[in-house]
Amino acid sequence: MAEGLRERKKRQTRQRISDLATGLFLDRGFDAVTVAEVAEVAEVSVNTVYNYFPTKEDLFLDRGKGVVDRLSRYVRARDKGESAARAVLRELRDQVEAVSPTVGLLDGYDRFLNVIHGAHTLRSRLWHLQQEALSKVEETLRDETGAAESDTLPTLVAGQLSWILSTLMAWIGDEMVAGGSKEEVSRRALDLLDDIEEVLGGKVLNYAVKA
Repeated sequence: MAEGLRERKKRQTRQRISDLATGLFLDRGFDAVTVAEVAEVAEVSVNTVYNYFPTKEDLFLDRGKGVVDRLSRYVRARDKGESAARAVLRELRDQVEAVSPTVGLLDGYDRFLNVIHGAHTLRSRLWHLQQEALSKVEETLRDETGAAESDTLPTLVAGQLSWILSTLMAWIGDEMVAGGSKEEVSRRALDLLDDIEEVLGGKVLNYAVKA
């Protein structure tokens, strides 16, 4: 269905508020900026800001739903004959090779991370998003395999998939903060993914193969 004018305006307003808020947070730090200041810069009311972003943390981590759905989406979209873990590794390799911002390979990512590291509430919010993502991918694995509630394999494999993503993102973040170029970090991240695959056992790599 095509996006209507009302929906497009709402999406554009939401994006504008988020972009302006992010600029303020990057310049001054998360705790130093108030929602009232964001509203003033965006030329909207405080209530309008909260209508689009229920919490201040959502202004900065405005793609939380994408974080939660990410691993689950990769698993559901795996190719025939491909396991859940291999699908995740393939998706991440593709993004790393493309020097994609989705894996932190962008100029200024170090500034984004510094804002998170400087704000306890953002770190807490990010942790909760990661836990939601872990639960979501476990649920997806159970749906895809028909595993019983008593079966612990979906829980264990979900943990490994979460580890793959978090290890990659943390490593890229450290390298970008250390001053690495996105192209160089991308090349070395591919080697890291190869090492990650070698560490994983056969039970994980061959779990939930799509028929």
